[in-house]
Amino acid sequence: MADDLTLTVTLRPAALDARRGIVRLHPEVMAALALNPGDPVRLAGVRVTAGIVARAEAGASRALLYADDLTLGNLGMRDGGQVTITPVPVTGARRVMLTGAPEIVAVVSPEMLRLALLGKVVSAGDDVSLLPQDVLPAAGNRSLVEAARRSLANRVGYGWTSTLLTVVEVTDADAALVSMDTVVGWQDGAVATPPDSLVPPLPVRTATPGSTGPETPPPSIEDLPGLRAQAKELEELLDLGFHHREVLTKLGTRISLGVLISGPAGSGKSDLVHAVAAAVGAVVHPVWGPELAALTNDSAARRLRALVAELRGERPEVLLISDVEALTPREDPGPLSIVFRQVLAELVARGAAVVCTTSKPESVDPSLRAPNLLAMQLTVALPDAAMRREQLGVLTRGMRVAEDVRLDDVAGRTPGFVAADLGALVREAGVRAALRQRLSESPSVTMADFEAALDVVRPTSMAESTLEVAAVTLDDVGDLAEVKQVLTESVLWPLTYPDTFARLGVSPPRGVLLYGPPGCGKTYLVKAIAGTGKANVLSVKGAELLSKWVGDSERAVRELFRRAREAAPTLVFLDEVDALAPARGQGTDGGVTDRVVAALLTELDGVEDLRNVVVIGATNRPDLIDPALLRPGRLERLIYVPPPDGPARAAILRASSRAVPLDEAVDLDTLGAELEGFSAADCAALIRESALAAMRDSLEASTVTLANVTAARKRIRPSLDAAQVAWLETYAEKRNA
Repeated sequence: MADDLTLTVTLRPAALDARRGIVRLHPEVMAALALNPGDPVRLAGVRVTAGIVARAEAGASRALLYADDLTLGNLGMRDGGQVTITPVPVTGARRVMLTGAPEIVAVVSPEMLRLALLGKVVSAGDDVSLLPQDVLPAAGNRSLVEAARRSLANRVGYGWTSTLLTVVEVTDADAALVSMDTVVGWQDGAVATPPDSLVPPLPVRTATPGSTGPETPPPSIEDLPGLRAQAKELEELLDLGFHHREVLTKLGTRISLGVLISGPAGSGKSDLVHAVAAAVGAVVHPVWGPELAALTNDSAARRLRALVAELRGERPEVLLISDVEALTPREDPGPLSIVFRQVLAELVARGAAVVCTTSKPESVDPSLRAPNLLAMQLTVALPDAAMRREQLGVLTRGMRVAEDVRLDDVAGRTPGFVAADLGALVREAGVRAALRQRLSESPSVTMADFEAALDVVRPTSMAESTLEVAAVTLDDVGDLAEVKQVLTESVLWPLTYPDTFARLGVSPPRGVLLYGPPGCGKTYLVKAIAGTGKANVLSVKGAELLSKWVGDSERAVRELFRRAREAAPTLVFLDEVDALAPARGQGTDGGVTDRVVAALLTELDGVEDLRNVVVIGATNRPDLIDPALLRPGRLERLIYVPPPDGPARAAILRASSRAVPLDEAVDLDTLGAELEGFSAADCAALIRESALAAMRDSLEASTVTLANVTAARKRIRPSLDAAQVAWLETYAEKRNA
């Protein structure tokens, strides 16, 4: 063992290792200490802690140890100082117990907690984060770590990356490595045993009559706005199956208690089950599907058989399996899927309730929906503005909120947010209020705290296809008055006033096509209309839905519109729609685009009604789109977005320079008249370049002068193609005629 070495600690500027327990040393220092990347080290400062060592980047100092803020806090040396670093042998932790905030303990299972700590070295008294140690290979099974990352984001919300836990016990070692053989759990709560255990304990997570062990009070059905209809339906089913079977016997029939609940990640599916189980006096046994799927087939089969032995039917019991698509995938089910179906059939036949949840119903094996398996199906939709307002009221019930907080405004600015996201938003606002009022005797959360939280918290359920809609409205769009009026009638009215259309006995427009030269604001208009309407927005570029694999493209289209129906009222934005729906019969791709067009036409105007969903397409080549897509009932309204004229360019310049301190000598009306051939994007770029020119003159500049604008004009050239503009104007005239 090498001798101890005293180094100066400094906060590592890069965020790569943030809150992961990684410390970095110069390679020569590592060689002197006989250390390899991934080895554990003991760190002694004001406190003693441990970490995983890695090589520092090129150019690092030999006299410095690079650590993140969490490690410095565990050392008691946030401002840096002298630390002694000592290599220690690799010791696997036999048992690790932690504490955390009650809302984290309630939603993070011990199995998920172990995956978050996998590959980390922990010491009693240290703070640790839920961020997986995925920097070094010692993190273990990458697919398992990624599954933990997704589930933590779904259950805890956006704030999972900043949540801190405290290690209260590390058995048999001062500092030890967490592995899949480590028993991990919450202090005075449930634990996760090694996955190869033949009969693992099923943690009891709800306070129900007759339950044993530590309990976490379940949510009340009244605290689940937006889920009360589903809760009532599930409660009636479980109450009948658990407490009134004699009625079924007299009628000569039986009941199946297999239920599949689908909905966006973080929408409260598991809370729904816990609340209903508490209402009917049942015990909930939660199981996380991805953890079972990550085991070998034999180990997973033993775990499933253990579940059957544990659920003996002596009292009302509910087996809750989260993310069931991991156990029974639609593609290539495998042996584990067969075992799971057998176990599910046995439990349902015995009379036990089995509830499976999924955020990807299209990925679940369809055979699970058989009458003797998951006979009942419930769907949890994305909350609308009114439902988000009610959820915010529940979440802030115990919070000291200032009088200036307008929850209606917060609800309107959070389209696409599910319950977990709103919970993360409220927590972030509370943290910011606490940081701002550390010494106050009567702190409160203000609207400014919610504004700051809205800047960092994003909707996790729609992260892959969501537009940023909060910051832009139609008022920010310069000129285009006629276009904005048509968009208001075609898009906002169907989403905002569906009852009026029903009262008049007409169907609202299904879709709109925006076409015009590049850079003239088509995408910006969609952002503005979405920001004005505060609707859920699904945004996808046409080419993103295309795949070389047979059937994948059509499935992507179906999945897009399924999510749109669940999230209604919804605005679906198809950018570059000519790449998605070209005229059929002209492709050389084996018919892929033809099948995609057929799927798109069916979704827009098929047997399944598309209610409270409006589709907007954008293109600069409307002639390439399949004509069937442009008939009434589909993208029936074609709106030409023309290049801006002089007054329009001046209006765009004003909108773009609203936050820019322009000198009085800058006449935007005159400037707009001079910018012939400039698109809306060019005008916005001119304002940005003018500000940069002012910064080049002086970083202390307080205004943008006429000289700066003149210099910017020499750099920004008009991008409009006169021939293309002329052709599009002719096309628009023919369509209007």
